[in-house]
Amino acid sequence: MAGVGVAVAAPGLARAQGAAVWRKRLTGADLDTAARWQVAGTELGIPYTLENGSIGYLFGNTFSAARPETNQDWRSAVMLRSKIHPATTGGLVFDKASGVRSNGLAPAIFHSGQNGLGIDGVWEVSAIPNDGITFPNGRQLISYTSVEHRTPGPRNSLWKTNYAGLAYSDNGKDFVRTNLKWWNNANNDDPFQVWTMQRDGNWVYVFSVPAGRQHGAMMLRRVRWDRMLFPAEYEGWGWNGRNWGWSRPCTPILTGRFGEPSVRRLSDGAWVMSYLNAATNKIVTRTAAGPTRAWSAEKVQVTWAQESGLYGGFIHPWSTSQPNDLHLLVSTWRRNPTGRTTAYHVSQYAGTV
Repeated sequence: MAGVGVAVAAPGLARAQGAAVWRKRLTGADLDTAARWQVAGTELGIPYTLENGSIGYLFGNTFSAARPETNQDWRSAVMLRSKIHPATTGGLVFDKASGVRSNGLAPAIFHSGQNGLGIDGVWEVSAIPNDGITFPNGRQLISYTSVEHRTPGPRNSLWKTNYAGLAYSDNGKDFVRTNLKWWNNANNDDPFQVWTMQRDGNWVYVFSVPAGRQHGAMMLRRVRWDRMLFPAEYEGWGWNGRNWGWSRPCTPILTGRFGEPSVRRLSDGAWVMSYLNAATNKIVTRTAAGPTRAWSAEKVQVTWAQESGLYGGFIHPWSTSQPNDLHLLVSTWRRNPTGRTTAYHVSQYAGTV
């Protein structure tokens, strides 16, 4: 079978030991992110290239205190920036925050309902960034999900979304949520809810999975970079029984129990995918020669023994295929048996694809 085949993210594909090593913790109440911008407890840290060539880091639910239970200065999404290469001796250091207020607080870069009404009066717990992308004309686009509730949902999912959406900015600070919505369904198994995006030439390749780290399909679509706000322009990658091709209903390129995916085309042309295998609680990577080529078996990068409570492993765009030059931002939320948070932060890891 040509092109991408269906593979199952089974535990047996993963190695027993993680390939990546911990470099440093990047956020927390005891670090300068809290002192400078009141970014203490936070999640995600999704890196993408900005208009000036530096890197923006998208954080989801963010607080001025270490624990989210405080609700202290609850914001989503927040962006920090850096020109520091992750391979430097001291690791990543954030230079600035987007849209900082006079009191030093790094604000939310777009509206989020925060247990209230989102755009168009839709109730949402929060609006969570999934990925960011910058276009040749300088415009930036963020894919996000509107979270309906965080209690366990259908199909053993950990949360349910209202829809996937897009927000844009022409100044790199203030993002406007568009009226575009890729609605979820009642079963919470819509495979177009959590996006990661990578531009290659005129095309943006969109990989997506269902919400809630449940078992499901990963789908692939593409759209011209200047037509991303036109849903009819998205082309599905599908199998018709004889071959793979574009402009077809999407066929799963992978199946498994996926956390938030991250796909990047590295400078040497290799494509790398990272996600939490929620069946094994390991951050894993796969590689491919292109977005429509077959993906390798999983390689374990970070294990629960290294970072318990992990759930996101996002690929830094400046990573390469060279040894020890895969840079991951790993999100952690640990709680004790009573439910009290003991760790809620983002760390930097370095591994090999």
